Amino acid sequence: MPSAIPPSDGPDRRVWQVRPARPADASTVAAIYNEGIRARVATFETRERKATDIESWFDPPPGPITYPPHPFLVAERDSVVDGWVHASVYRPREAYRRIAEYSIYTTDAARGCGLGDALMTAFLPACERAGITKLVARIFPENRASLSLCARHGFRIVGTYEKHGQLHGQWRDVVIVERLFAANLD
Repeated sequence: MPSAIPPSDGPDRRVWQVRPARPADASTVAAIYNEGIRARVATFETRERKATDIESWFDPPPGPITYPPHPFLVAERDSVVDGWVHASVYRPREAYRRIAEYSIYTTDAARGCGLGDALMTAFLPACERAGITKLVARIFPENRASLSLCARHGFRIVGTYEKHGQLHGQWRDVVIVERLFAANLD
């Protein structure tokens, strides 16, 4: 169900409608993801995505493991999608089936306007309702905006993977963050 969520801070007091993503959003989601890939500040990915790549996110993960639903939300203003957040399978093992990894991306124009807060405010309860027990992410240490977003929404820093991967020939560290959903830890 869409909800109007005003940003919590930022210079631009925009209001977004946060709603579940639809297959029709795939090309816009890909375009926003590709902005992030080109910026080289939030992902090790170097291959840009097409709408067909994003469409696969709507299918249940293949294999014998039954995963809880993985929320995938977009935020729009005036019918224009400015950002998205998506939970994905953390590891394809039964022991980890209720743990999800998440990604969040916004358009360049919407950065610093509270859109990340709007997305997370809707996303975290959706993950809890889905039965996810833990969300995790790996964030470049210089991505202060993402680390601050996580801190504001109850994530804790677990540690740092040093030289976790190479991006354009340079080794990069990542900060590991997690957020538990205590109500789902049975």
